[in-house]
Amino acid sequence: MATTQDYGKMMQDMMASFPIDTTALQDSFKSTAEISEKFSKVALSAAEKSADISSKWTKDTLSKLSDVTAVKKEPTDYTKAMTDFASAAAEMAAEHMAAFAEVAKKVQMDTVELMLAAGKDITEDATAAVKKATDEATAAAKKATAASK
Repeated sequence: MATTQDYGKMMQDMMASFPIDTTALQDSFKSTAEISEKFSKVALSAAEKSADISSKWTKDTLSKLSDVTAVKKEPTDYTKAMTDFASAAAEMAAEHMAAFAEVAKKVQMDTVELMLAAGKDITEDATAAVKKATDEATAAAKKATAASK
């Protein structure tokens, strides 16, 4: 009676004849995690600064509103209070929008820096991995050639 082949064993034997070095994958994962951490720090820092700017803007606006809501002696004083508030609000808007622009500019510069550094690291890692694979393939080919003679 014919015996069936053990395909599991055959696959194990086949995979064993192609040794895989997982350190390259581990290094790649580690590099990716490090880059992600740096990007996260940039994003979280920008979010924190933006929240601070928004909070300050809100506090400044509320403090200016207290002048508008105060009781005035003359009807023209209400007009003056509204005009002063509108003028102060325009100034605050310009000031805080400039602060937001500075945060965005810093994020952009930090991101470009990280991308350039990541590209350099990835290129170096890829070059090292290709060199190692080439050396291993050459050694295996030499070994196979020597064994066949």
